[in-house]
Amino acid sequence: MKNLNMFCISLEPNHYKFIKSLGYIPVGLGDKDFDDNWFTDKLGANISNKNKSYGEYTYHYWIWKNYLDKLDDKWIGFCQYRKFWSLKEYKHINITSLNSQILKEIPKKFENYETILGEPMYVNQWRTMKFLKTALKIFLKKPILIIDKRKRNLNFHFDWMHGENNLSKAINLLNEENRNSFSKFVNNEVSFNPHNMFICKSKIKLQKYYEDLFPWLERCEKIFGFKNLQGYGKTRIYGFLAERFMSYWFKKNTKYATIPIIFYDIRKDFN
Repeated sequence: MKNLNMFCISLEPNHYKFIKSLGYIPVGLGDKDFDDNWFTDKLGANISNKNKSYGEYTYHYWIWKNYLDKLDDKWIGFCQYRKFWSLKEYKHINITSLNSQILKEIPKKFENYETILGEPMYVNQWRTMKFLKTALKIFLKKPILIIDKRKRNLNFHFDWMHGENNLSKAINLLNEENRNSFSKFVNNEVSFNPHNMFICKSKIKLQKYYEDLFPWLERCEKIFGFKNLQGYGKTRIYGFLAERFMSYWFKKNTKYATIPIIFYDIRKDFN
């Protein structure tokens, strides 16, 4: 018996049959019309109107408020129409091979873990010239960043991609339990587990994660709002804040393992 409930998020109603063929649970987000076969973020207690800025976390909010207690005693995972879990990397992926390459159940070797995260993404590996073209202002303030890659931490990366000092402002709004430790995390770490994807074994842990995350993001809305967020890096700021917090929170509070996330955009095969 399969030991995994995998929710697969899509923006396209015509992805339903393919997602079902993978053995996954189709989740429809965004403005298009999804029929009653789909899970969505629009019924019951929801923040679906914030999807443009929260991304997949409007569905996490829906699960938290409406469905968490209804989930059976299995691993709970999340993937996307162009990012999927796998037990190894593949050089060649297509719409036909994907079914046999993605994760279908959690192997026994993970039974002592509580969480599975994607393999880390390192933010300090790009060449200095790439940073200088788009982050010159930050480098002028901190020239040490030019010669010391270890200083190019998660906080620097967020300043560069999502607005200078925005992460620091957000961290100041965290509850006392997480404020200092998350600040240390982003100022010391040079990698994070990307794409807002995780697989969690415990509904209790997932509940606690949501209880820490969503009140914090709501407080952040008082600083950043929604109307004046320009460009993708800032429009989706709540999703990017959650992405960094996710890495920190599950590493701090669970025994975790990492596996690859493979990339194939199934939109290429559906008109």
